[in-house]
Amino acid sequence: RRRWADSHAQDPPGPAVELAVSDALLPVVQGFALSAALIIAIGAQNAFVLQQGLKRNHVAACWLTAAACDAVLISLGVGGVGAVIGQVPWLGMGAAWAGAIFLLWYGFRSFRSAFKANALDTADGVVAASLGATVVGVLAVSLLNPHAILDTVVLIGGAGAQYPVADRPLFAVGAMAASFTWFFALAFGAARLAPLFRRPVTWRVLDTLVGCLMWAIAASLMLGPGGLSRPL
Repeated sequence: RRRWADSHAQDPPGPAVELAVSDALLPVVQGFALSAALIIAIGAQNAFVLQQGLKRNHVAACWLTAAACDAVLISLGVGGVGAVIGQVPWLGMGAAWAGAIFLLWYGFRSFRSAFKANALDTADGVVAASLGATVVGVLAVSLLNPHAILDTVVLIGGAGAQYPVADRPLFAVGAMAASFTWFFALAFGAARLAPLFRRPVTWRVLDTLVGCLMWAIAASLMLGPGGLSRPL
C-alpha cells in the first residue's frame, strides 16, 4: 500500500486541475490585455513618464506613482462602479455595449493614427526639479486626465463587472500588472527606447496592434454574456 500511495502521490495533476488553473488565469490574462491596450498610447501620462525617464529625474518615484494611480482607479472601477453595474443586469448589458462602442471607436482612432506620421515629442514640457514636483506632476497627468479616468474606472471597471464576483479581483490584478509593467519599461527603459519612440514607424506598429486588440475586445464584449448572446 505504501508503494502504491508513493507512486500515485508523484503522479502529475490531472486534466481537471489543469483546467481549473487555466480558468483561474483567464481573468488575469484578459485584464492584462485590456489594460495594456488602453495604456499603450501617446498621451500626457506616457509623455510625462517618458520625459522623466529620459532625464533620469526620480525615475522610481515616477514609475510607482503612475502605476499606483492606475491601480487605485482600477480598484474603484472594478470594486465600486463595476459592482454597482453588476447588480443591475440591464446596466451591465448597457456598460458592455457602451464599452464595445468606445473600443470600436478607440480602435478606429488607433488605425487612423497608424497612417499618420506621429511621434512622441519629449523635448519640450515641464521638468520636475524635485521629488515633490515630480510626484505632483504624475498625479496631475494621472488623476486629472479624463482619458485615464475613462479607461480605468469606466472601461476596465465595466469589463470587470462582466465577471463573477470571485473573478473580479483576478481581473483587477491582471489590469494592474499591465500598468506596473508598462510604466516600469517606459520609465527605466526611456534612455534606450527614446530614439525608437521618436520614430513614427514605432508608433505606427503600436497603434496597429492596439487597434486590432481593441476591436477583438469589443467583439468579445458584444458576443459575451452581456452582449448579443444574452437573451432580451
